[in-house]
Amino acid sequence: MSDQIKFIVDNLNKEPFRKNYNLITFDSLEPMQLLQVLNDVLAEIDPKQVVDIREEMPEQTAKRMLSLLGILKYKPPGNAADMSTFRQGLVIGSKPVIYPVLHWLLQRTNELKKRAYLARFLIKLEVPSEFLQDETVADTNKQYEDLMEAFKTLHKECEQLKISGFSTAEIRRDISAMEEEKDQLIKRVERLKKRVETVQNHQRMLKIARQLRVEKEREEFLAQQKQEQKNQLFHAVQRLQRIQNQLKSMRHAAADATPESLMKRLEEEIKFNSYMVTEKFPKELENKKKELHFLQKVVSEPAMGHSDLLELESKINEINTQINQLIEKKMMRNEPIEGKLSLYRQQASIISRKKEAKAEELQEAKEKLANLEREVSVKTSQTREYDGTEVLKGDEFKRYVSKLRSKSTVFKKKHQIIAEFKAEFGLLQRTEELLKQRHENIQHQLQTIEEKRGISGYSYTQEELERVSALKSEVDEMKGRTLDDMSEMELTQECDERKSQYDSCAAGLESNRSKLEQEVRGLREECLQEESRYHYINCMIKNLEVQLRRATDEMKAYVSSDQQEKRKAIREQYTKNIAEQENLGKKLREKQKAVRESHGPNMKQAKMWHDFEQLMECKKQCFLKQQTQTSIGQFQMMRLVLESQIEKGNGSPLQYSCLENPMDQGAWWATSQT
Repeated sequence: MSDQIKFIVDNLNKEPFRKNYNLITFDSLEPMQLLQVLNDVLAEIDPKQVVDIREEMPEQTAKRMLSLLGILKYKPPGNAADMSTFRQGLVIGSKPVIYPVLHWLLQRTNELKKRAYLARFLIKLEVPSEFLQDETVADTNKQYEDLMEAFKTLHKECEQLKISGFSTAEIRRDISAMEEEKDQLIKRVERLKKRVETVQNHQRMLKIARQLRVEKEREEFLAQQKQEQKNQLFHAVQRLQRIQNQLKSMRHAAADATPESLMKRLEEEIKFNSYMVTEKFPKELENKKKELHFLQKVVSEPAMGHSDLLELESKINEINTQINQLIEKKMMRNEPIEGKLSLYRQQASIISRKKEAKAEELQEAKEKLANLEREVSVKTSQTREYDGTEVLKGDEFKRYVSKLRSKSTVFKKKHQIIAEFKAEFGLLQRTEELLKQRHENIQHQLQTIEEKRGISGYSYTQEELERVSALKSEVDEMKGRTLDDMSEMELTQECDERKSQYDSCAAGLESNRSKLEQEVRGLREECLQEESRYHYINCMIKNLEVQLRRATDEMKAYVSSDQQEKRKAIREQYTKNIAEQENLGKKLREKQKAVRESHGPNMKQAKMWHDFEQLMECKKQCFLKQQTQTSIGQFQMMRLVLESQIEKGNGSPLQYSCLENPMDQGAWWATSQT
């Protein structure tokens, strides 16, 4: 505990609190001052908590602090039963409650600041389901949830950027490196232009190269359009198949539906709706009115303090005691008719509660189904607005997810390869810089040597010749590539045609396969349902047979003329037990009556015996005291007689010894008496 207080004092003396406490002054703080210190620490974590608690009610202060501690996920020491003690200690400013909270808050202040900041935006406001039936409220709630998700994403990106290690110096270095690379590319382009200008018909060749690039771009665009049209066609075929399946299922349902089944379904719906209107809704309305009246009564009353709460608790305990006494009186009456009626009432209440619970479950399921259908329709409309396609379902969605997973795996691999390339690029760039420096040094040395030998410019001329030969080889290679492209165009066209045929065939086979899989799945589910129904019916038949056998045995025993056999019947046993219990209850009531009648006289007689015992004890004490006083007077008189005889010279040796030893005085007294 001392280490905990020392840690709290040390942290409160630091920034931003600067309290200038020591262990003695902090431990001598009043409860109100201690609560203010706790509020200051909470205000440092959440600025909205800056409040002077002297201007706030204690209940409001405790409620506000408990709410923030719940958001910060503080768990009080002990079990759940100690929560009331924790709340009470927080209201009165108890040190055993405040110290652990301060220690926990000061240990993780930065983490709790972040949690309090996020709680302002991420604590979801729960909207009742009946309000979400309104489209405006539902749209607003949807926008609210979307904004919350967007905030989560942006916050994660911000945290990743903070821990990624990027700095302005590194960005500036990258920008400068890119500018240098840009200058190098500009110089290289200028050199290439100079080289091309020396070639014959360079303008015509540039024009042809430009046209080739444009045609390639157009070819890529057309291929992309073709792929999009294929995808649209594939989705249209799938949608057509789904619609056909839905039409088939609807026709099948309409074919199976008979007027009797439709009437039965309508009757069930009418019964359910009538039950909701006549029984459930009026009860709920009455309960809501009572709750509203109670809340209005609570609001109209003044704020309650700790003494008022204690008074209410005492009243509640008294009322509970009275209730228990009334229950005991009712049980003592032992009315058999009322007992039977209570059994039926209990069964009726159980059935009504089950009925209400099932109705609530059905209503919740209907509301949930309506909400899900509404969400599905909204999502479907949004998807149509985005790309004009239907939402994937079932096997199509599974295939889409598996395709995304494979693409995600490929993306991760490619991303790892790119990271390796970037690292290798940085290494090569550094090597290039070192080689450029060495090349410049060697070039400078070569120029000095050429100047000494009188052949300056020789290395530059050699480089120009090599450059011209390289340019010639590039032009030759370009010509060969153009011829290869022209030959590949015919093969590409044929390949595309074959591929389109393959895609259409694969789409048809895939649709047939998915249709067959759905039919097989439906048949399997139907088989499982029938099998479970078969086992359930068998179990019910066995239970009914056992019950029928027991009922037959009971009936035989009850109508039998044999008294021994008749006594084995369950009805006779229960009747006998009831009679025994009634006799036992009657005896107990008579015994209780006798005890109550003799209680007063017995108590009076016990009091009289107690008083008699006290009187005898008092007489005993008085007798002992009187006897002690009489013996002391006799011994004093005997001593005077002995002293007078010794002075006269008539004393005996026994008398002398009695004066020297008081224990011998009794012996002398007995001798003198004899």
